[in-house]
Amino acid sequence: MDRIDGLARWLVARAGRTSIEDLFPAFCQELVRCGLPVWRVSLGLEVLHPEVSGWQHVWTNEELATRESDRATAATSPSYLNSPTRIVDETERLFRRRLDRPCPEMPLLEDLRRVGATDYAMYPFPFLDRTRTAVIAFATRQEGGFRPSELDELQLAADLLSPSIERHVLHRIAVDLLDTYVGPRTGRRIIEGRVDRGEAELIEAAIWFTDLRGFTRLSETVPIRDVLKTLNAWFEIVGDVVDAHGGEILKFIGDAVLAIFPTSSGRTRTAACRDALAAAQAFCRRMDAENDARARDGDGPLAFGLALHFGKVAYGNVGARRRLDFTVIGPAVNRASRLQDLAKTLGRRVLVSRACAREVGIPLVDLGRHHLRDVEHPQRVFTLP
Repeated sequence: MDRIDGLARWLVARAGRTSIEDLFPAFCQELVRCGLPVWRVSLGLEVLHPEVSGWQHVWTNEELATRESDRATAATSPSYLNSPTRIVDETERLFRRRLDRPCPEMPLLEDLRRVGATDYAMYPFPFLDRTRTAVIAFATRQEGGFRPSELDELQLAADLLSPSIERHVLHRIAVDLLDTYVGPRTGRRIIEGRVDRGEAELIEAAIWFTDLRGFTRLSETVPIRDVLKTLNAWFEIVGDVVDAHGGEILKFIGDAVLAIFPTSSGRTRTAACRDALAAAQAFCRRMDAENDARARDGDGPLAFGLALHFGKVAYGNVGARRRLDFTVIGPAVNRASRLQDLAKTLGRRVLVSRACAREVGIPLVDLGRHHLRDVEHPQRVFTLP
């Protein structure tokens, strides 16, 4: 127990000041230094991310390998179904297998046996949240495998490491969820503590507002699963082009999308507007390709309207006391919305305000002055060549 006591002291000194990528291999090396006969240690952690199911960190002979698992296939893949991880997930108990005979039903253990492993033990971490995978596994090449006292020590070692690992996992989940639901820029502000209702900062940004034409008719005439499939394809194209050009989606409003291209971190007004315009051009190309694919499948085309404007907006929290929304508000957002409505009236896919057009320095087609709903004076608008 002296070496476990030493390990506990080591964790207290190290765990709070290092990343999981540094902490885990250092922990494995400390186990070896303490005299425990571990040859390979693996860490399996599940997170909450729309594309990634989790990570696996594998330490062997002072080398670390890390891989992510795909959320869409992780739970049904043979590598999971025929693994100790599945058994531990289901039983929440230690899984231990001596590797003194072939085990073809578990390819991982058979592979380890063939390279000299003699014993394998996987422990569940005692996380507060037991609904997701959180395991650590030890393999040894020691003759005869792990002794009973060594298994007890490894259990204690796993229990000691667990709070530090859970802290890292919870932080990763929080960041991933905020990135997914509100975007990385906004998520970073929320993590930093900007959660006071009414707190906002004035920023300048190119504002992107787009919506799908004929969505109500589509919803009334097409099965809901097909409607969701169409919406997801539409939103994915918007997300791809906005992300690729340095913008951030703030919200999905039914079939509409509000995004911003802010002037920050050295980005000038001209750069923000040019990025937004380049995103709009890329979006039109992507939608043309999407509609070509839909035509080949016998589906009708997707029509849309897109407005680009530039101005000052209040960027921050609005809402009820216990339900906030981090968004942008202000006259510039209202004008972008009205400009998007005008695009439908004029039969144009993309409209650009004068405030945005004069920043880009690129020839656009002048459509003259038009009234925007609830805006006092006619506004000059442009479209793509």
